[in-house]
Amino acid sequence: MYKLAANVVKMFLSVNGSKAKVYGLENVPAEGGFVIACTHNGYVDILNLGVSIYPREIHFMAKKQLFDMKGLSWLIPRLNAFPVDRDNPGPSVIKIPRQLIKEGKIVGVFPSGTRSAESNDLKQGAVTIAQLSKAPIVPAAYIGPKDIGGVLKRQKGYLIYGKPFTVENGKEARDEATQFLEHEFTRLLAELENNK
Repeated sequence: MYKLAANVVKMFLSVNGSKAKVYGLENVPAEGGFVIACTHNGYVDILNLGVSIYPREIHFMAKKQLFDMKGLSWLIPRLNAFPVDRDNPGPSVIKIPRQLIKEGKIVGVFPSGTRSAESNDLKQGAVTIAQLSKAPIVPAAYIGPKDIGGVLKRQKGYLIYGKPFTVENGKEARDEATQFLEHEFTRLLAELENNK
């Protein structure tokens, strides 16, 4: 299902002119498991992120509520998404992505929540997954259409990948990596603005 969806989305965005121009693709590891942490402002960034590194597939963390929505509950798991309860995170928040990374798969996290506290928790979550999995984390940033309205207006999208980094053991290293990730988001967004 992922393969079909990726090809359809890629073709639609390309024909429409909303397929993101991608920078820094050489920073994305060609093999092995890792975390992609990307800025988030709508669902079109998810689509562009997914098609940018296809045929490699991304397993996205998604809020639990999406799995309860009529129509989406069947589709979302088939698009490699797995549920996360942001209000009551349990062990599966770490267990599922760690297993995926161990299997050589890519875990996609969008640590830009609507509330600042939520956003910080999600950034730290992405870093914790990378730390416990002993896997690199690749920062990414997106600017462009947020929803179907923007796509239909043929708004241009831009996506950039930063250099992967690893997280040493311990809380101090985790805190430093979380701050570094925030810094990378800011830097990458500024770079995208300059390259538009």
